[in-house]
Amino acid sequence: MRPQFSVSLMCMDFLDMKNQIKILDSNMDGYHIDIMDGHYCKNITLSPDFMRACSRMAKKPMDVHLMTTNPNDWIDACAEAGAAMISPHAETMNTDCFRTLNHIAQVGCKLGVTLNPATPLSYCKHYLNRIDVLTLMTVDVGFAGQPFIEEMLDKIREAKELREKNGWHYQIMIDGSCNQKTFQRLYEAGADVFVLGSSGLFSLDPNLETACQKAKENFQKETGVKCL
Repeated sequence: MRPQFSVSLMCMDFLDMKNQIKILDSNMDGYHIDIMDGHYCKNITLSPDFMRACSRMAKKPMDVHLMTTNPNDWIDACAEAGAAMISPHAETMNTDCFRTLNHIAQVGCKLGVTLNPATPLSYCKHYLNRIDVLTLMTVDVGFAGQPFIEEMLDKIREAKELREKNGWHYQIMIDGSCNQKTFQRLYEAGADVFVLGSSGLFSLDPNLETACQKAKENFQKETGVKCL
């Protein structure tokens, strides 16, 4: 499977939203929707209302990253707004994890789970067989533009080894500092999907079409793998 790119829309220019969605539809694989409640992490970003606006224009799927203390409160609203996949944080699901996963499946979305940098893979080992996407944070949650946490490369390798050993099917998505400086190491460690934000896409050129081309060229230059 070729590498895939999901664009972090919290980093986009909201004043040029319609035009940017049109360009991204032609160049990227999907949209990464960060929903923060101001409690689980100290920021407030996107929302189901924002997703509904995007869904009127966007042709590519939206994957939702729930950085919320109570993920079950958000699942129905995100599904109704057009989510293709919903990924709560494993750290928020201890008391009702399987109920939450079943809830996501019941609303017709793919199953995802996200781990903070300091959270080991063993934390969610009892349901890795169920999920479609495992998102590994390579920065701490809450804010764009943070430096890459080098120790996460070992976690990515471990996730790939577990998948191969057990015949599981999840993709490994990387969220945080995916850019020219990290593409090669992330890809070689086992990453399948790269969330592109400020450093990996939007800061590359004022013209978003050009920035998309530069992002793909950077990936190919660093990994030797053609994309899109």
